[in-house]
Amino acid sequence: MEPQPRKRRKKSKNYFTQDTENAIVRYNNEPDSEVRSMIYQQEIHYPFFKLTQNIIHTFKFYHTEVENLEHLQHEIITFLLSKMHLFDPTRGAKAYSYFGTIVKRWLILYNTKNYQKKIKKIPAEELSKEGSDYVYSMGDDSVKSDLDKYIDLFVKHTTKNIYELFPKKNDAQIADAILELFRKREDLDVFNKKALYIYIREMVDVKTPKITKIANQLYEIFKSNYVFYLENGYARF
Repeated sequence: MEPQPRKRRKKSKNYFTQDTENAIVRYNNEPDSEVRSMIYQQEIHYPFFKLTQNIIHTFKFYHTEVENLEHLQHEIITFLLSKMHLFDPTRGAKAYSYFGTIVKRWLILYNTKNYQKKIKKIPAEELSKEGSDYVYSMGDDSVKSDLDKYIDLFVKHTTKNIYELFPKKNDAQIADAILELFRKREDLDVFNKKALYIYIREMVDVKTPKITKIANQLYEIFKSNYVFYLENGYARF
């Protein structure tokens, strides 16, 4: 009987393992700088590299000042190294989650800043084109002004009646987190939908489908009352 060829063992997709978690703890507790450097190079650098790479591509953080994303990753990893000593496993957090959150926050700020720079360079007529990737045009300035006034009324009404509209405490918290984006809309640059979800998840620990459900409910309230507002010139709430 001929010997069967050996099957190749599949590489693990889990690049940030418990060994990585342990290595970070050892790194922080190691007084010898040379040993720390060895731990980092052999056990931490690659997981950090993959972590930054996956977050950039998953959430499409592509508003950058660099042509090669690996240069951006290097910048983020350098920042992670400066925060490594702050990780405390006794608080119950996993290093993967802890450093992943740091990367997301860093990229949100970085991409928002670069998005603003790109917007300033785009001609006004390009921004108002239908289907533009940059902004959603509501029409002329008078419509924008009316929309702004309506949003203020909508936020005030929904906030005041939030527990009537969302009787469950958790639902009300999610709704309030979404409304907070409306309250801060003039200071907030949302460059993609996934980034918006990150903002909300930072305020309330909840999964994306739940955020979508509450956001859809708010949208229905917003839409039905906005049509009335446009037709009559005043809000019915």
